Amino acid sequence: MKKTVLILILVIMPLLSFAPHKFYVSVTNINYSEKDDALQITTRIFIDDFEAVLSERYGVDGELATSQEAKNAEQYMIKYLKTKFVMYLNGEQAQFNYIGKKYDNDVVICYLEIANIGFDDLKTIEVENEVLTDMYDEQKNLVHIKYQGKKKSFVLIKENNKGMLNL
Repeated sequence: MKKTVLILILVIMPLLSFAPHKFYVSVTNINYSEKDDALQITTRIFIDDFEAVLSERYGVDGELATSQEAKNAEQYMIKYLKTKFVMYLNGEQAQFNYIGKKYDNDVVICYLEIANIGFDDLKTIEVENEVLTDMYDEQKNLVHIKYQGKKKSFVLIKENNKGMLNL
């Protein structure tokens, strides 16, 4: 009997150690470019999670990062980001420009920019990040802001989706 239990443990334990462990996280970096007077934003989102939300919300089979990528996938990615990632400068909503995207292994990196922010008048930067929180309750959105030597990081979740940097 002991031998059977030992064999089961030796067979089952290695199999359990390879069970998938899914992390639901995005990382957004916001940096102020003094040269361009712009907030330059990169957001990193797992490709499979982005595909799932495109399918669920818009009925788009994105096939991201493949040769079969849907021609309209990027339009829906932008549409989704515009509804789920919002920034406020001095309490007023600021519109970002979508610059482009690139794929890096299992992540899509989206490049965004808010131009002509008016450095002298800027007092607060607020970020509302609900990316993928409508799909995954466990979703965490890390946001890092760097502005004129000030740094602040937030972990935003479904119940607490806003962070602010006072300048």
